[in-house]
Amino acid sequence: MKQVGIITIYDNSNFGNRLQNYATQETIKKIGLNPITLKNLRRCNVKANNLLDKLKLKIIFIMKILQNNLVKNKKEKIFEKFNKKYINLSKMYITSNNAKKLEKKFDYFLVGSDQVWNPKFKRMTYIDLLGFTDKNKKSSFSASFGVSELNNVEKEKLKQYITDFKYISVRENEGKKILDEIVPEKNTQVLLDPTMILDKSEWDRIIKKPICLNAKKYILLYFLGEIENEWKNEIDRVAKENDCDIINVLDKNSEFYNIGPDEFVYLEKNAFLICTDSFHSTVFAILYNKPFTVFERITKVTNLSSRVDTLLKKFNLESQKYSGKITLETKYDNVNEILNIERMKSIEFLKKACEDEK
Repeated sequence: MKQVGIITIYDNSNFGNRLQNYATQETIKKIGLNPITLKNLRRCNVKANNLLDKLKLKIIFIMKILQNNLVKNKKEKIFEKFNKKYINLSKMYITSNNAKKLEKKFDYFLVGSDQVWNPKFKRMTYIDLLGFTDKNKKSSFSASFGVSELNNVEKEKLKQYITDFKYISVRENEGKKILDEIVPEKNTQVLLDPTMILDKSEWDRIIKKPICLNAKKYILLYFLGEIENEWKNEIDRVAKENDCDIINVLDKNSEFYNIGPDEFVYLEKNAFLICTDSFHSTVFAILYNKPFTVFERITKVTNLSSRVDTLLKKFNLESQKYSGKITLETKYDNVNEILNIERMKSIEFLKKACEDEK
């Protein structure tokens, strides 16, 4: 069976990251290939051009491994448990030093999804851009920049590596605009986030009820940015009128803070209402046809709204963006039909990306 190396953000604290990794893996299995996620540490993925650079990277790598092993909080241990149970991980970490050696063990490489090319997060490294492998073996699968534009230096770096990609797909319309400017000949496709390729029955196979869940009816909050007072007041109003508890999974004082990705999906599936500024929280609200409201998230780093905007537009759900009042009506009339069409596009893309050139 042919091996596919997945290059993604290896993160033991973010629900969306782990869930998209699992979904990518399971989708690759559907086309009869063996997916392996390559563990990587961002700071060790810069291309080393000389012996001194290689030595520095080796020291950083060793220190990072020691730090990861010594300083693990409860949440990270829960995420590691999820990884061991559900993700087929490489035994070795991939770095710029060993990438060429590891490359020989794989037939194809896919980079994505998540914000694997977000320069503000110090992504778009030698590894993230698959600079270590042959042009017939590398494609991107629903990759994301997470930003709407790149500066000239970033564009040049991207062009240096992206020109010889076999196929390119991204997750947002803004990402396609960036690539259409840099490599128009590549005909970049906009595909679903992998989490949406799996249907709800497939997600139901891994969900787990959190032990701490006692509420019969609850509003789920998942905000990666700040929650403004106006929003809090509106959420409180809806909770009071509908006799709901409020579960905020990113509140460090909440018993729900230390739950795993599988428990997060359970909370999404069974929520009375979902209030979020997160892309993946919105994804699971749509998959399970739940009432939801999306709030703006603008951080000090950059505006991250392009991902959610593309998602809502694709499914004609722009009305779910917060505009001063939360409503409990979400129209899912054509969503499942659109999902089926988009899923087929993603599967067909993968088949092309993971086949030998004729």
